[in-house]
Order: sequence, then C-alpha cells, then structure tokens
Amino acid sequence: MTRYFRPFVALLAGASIAAMAAVAAQAEEGKLRIAEQFGVVYLLLNVAKDQQLIEKHGKEQGVDIDVEFLQLSGGAAVNDALLSGSIDVAAAGVGPMFTIWDRTRGGQAVKAVASLGNFPNYLISNRPEVKTIADLTDRDRIALPAVGVSVQARILQFAAAKEWGEDQFDRLDEITVALPHPEATAAIISGGTEITGHFANPPFQEQELAQNPDAHVILSSYDVLGGPASSTLLYATEDFYQDSPKTYQALLGALEEAAAFVDAHPEEAADIYLKVTGAKTDRKLLLDVITSDEVTFKVQPENTLGLGQFLHRVGAIRTEPTQLSDYFFADPRVQAGS
Repeated sequence: MTRYFRPFVALLAGASIAAMAAVAAQAEEGKLRIAEQFGVVYLLLNVAKDQQLIEKHGKEQGVDIDVEFLQLSGGAAVNDALLSGSIDVAAAGVGPMFTIWDRTRGGQAVKAVASLGNFPNYLISNRPEVKTIADLTDRDRIALPAVGVSVQARILQFAAAKEWGEDQFDRLDEITVALPHPEATAAIISGGTEITGHFANPPFQEQELAQNPDAHVILSSYDVLGGPASSTLLYATEDFYQDSPKTYQALLGALEEAAAFVDAHPEEAADIYLKVTGAKTDRKLLLDVITSDEVTFKVQPENTLGLGQFLHRVGAIRTEPTQLSDYFFADPRVQAGS
C-alpha cells in the first residue's frame, strides 16, 4: 500500500528529540515501513516493491515481513516521519541524513543503512543569460525538495562556498523555494512562473532539458563533490537496526538483488518504474537515464564523507564525521564505501 503525505514543517527546528523519541513506535521484527520520494533515484525500491524482494529475503531469514511504502516529498518531511515513528526506514538525500544523524546522536541514533546508487543532480535554469551560479540574481527562484536541508540545498551551499567563500555558503538560500520535483519540472518546462531554476534529480532534469529549449545545466553535483557520488540513502534508528536484525538483512539483500536486476535488465526496470510510480516519463528518456555512464546502481555508498565534513565546517551540523562508520550502520555490504 502506498500513502501520500504532504510536506510539513520540520520538527527538528522546534521540538526536542527527546519528546519525539517518547512517542516513536517500538521497532518490530517483520514490520517495515519505508518512506520514498520522487524520481529514478528510488528505482531499487520500485523494483523491490514490484518483485516483492524484501518479502522474499525475509522468508530466507525465517520471517514474514509486512512491507509498506509511503510517498513523501522533501528531506524535512521524511526526517519528521522517522523521528515520530511513522516509518521505520527513510529514503532521502545525503544532506538530510547528515542533519538527522547529527541531531539524534545520544538519542534515537539515526544512521545510514545503504545507498540507492550514484546519480548526478543538475541545477537547471530556463533563463538563457544564466550560465553559472554566479549569474543568479534576486530575479531567480530555484526549486528544490526542501529549503536548506535537502541534498540539493546542501550541494548548492557547497557550490556557493566554493564560489564565494565558506562564510557565504548560504548566499543563495534566499532564492530557493520548496517544491516537489514533478511540480518544479512542469514550471521549468512551461516557463512564465516565478520558478526559473530547479535543482533536480533523474528523470526530471532530463525531461526539462528535452522539452524546453531554454533549459540548460548550470551546475552538476558531481562537479561540486569531485566525482560520482551517492545522492540518496536509506537510514534508520538504532532501535530498528538492533531490534529487527532479520528485517534489516532482508532489506539489504533485496536492494542488492534489485541493483543486479536493474544492471542486467534495464528495459524491464524502466517498465517497472513506469508501472509502480504511474509516471508519464518518456520510456526512451527513462532508459537513457538508467543506462547512463553517470549512473550506477549499488548499495555501497560513494563520496559522501566530503559533504558531511563541509556541513560541519560551516556549522550546519555539530559533529564532524571522520569515517564512514561514524554515520553508517556496520554491514560488510557497505563498509568499504566512502
């Protein structure tokens, strides 16, 4: 079953972690509620859902798993749902993961579980005169999933710090607005709205480039991060990791099988995405994304530490991550990541 939640104001800013922990549901073996968002970056979850891979791997672990997928938009909403006990596993960008990891240390102790793969995020502008972020002005409004905390917002801050210095890392925050990817894509393609930019993810960024001749890339996350990098992670509380070991192992096993399936059967994976999400994405465009040299489907994280260290340097998180094990739960399938 899939539910649809509207984004809501982040509780992290105004409520204590202790209060939320008190109402969080007890982790339970054989029960798994996963929050996902929009885009091909969640393809491994789409495949796992369609082929019931989590249930399959659960049976191999000797447990029947009741799996529920919930649709959310924005890292703030996902984090709120995890802390309130509405979900067991969150799927969101690296930025929101570092935020919740930092703020729950000593409490619910949230850490990452796995990557969903390497995907570039493109900052698209539909104003021809805007060539780089240095050309952005107060005439621009950049749509992204969540202001300040989404992975797109954090990468934009990282790019601003490289352009103008780390004391001005949040220089572009004032021209960003929270908008789900489908709505932002429609705005960029149609033009004529206040939205002139969109820090997107696949396949939305490719749709914009294909359907609006004025749409063009002014920034790639790979350029900011220094190469291919995990854009989206799964993460959970320590209670889930400790109290539901068989469910945890079934989830990781399912993701690994889904990644192998996508690599071996990209056309079938594209059809699954269209079926599960109901998206109207052009199939050829979707297949081009899935088979792109820039995209890799795997559970092992890559190139995540640098963003966390940047967030610490500018005061966005209090704790500096120094190695992967600081913010990832231990598992041989992810421990060699970066």
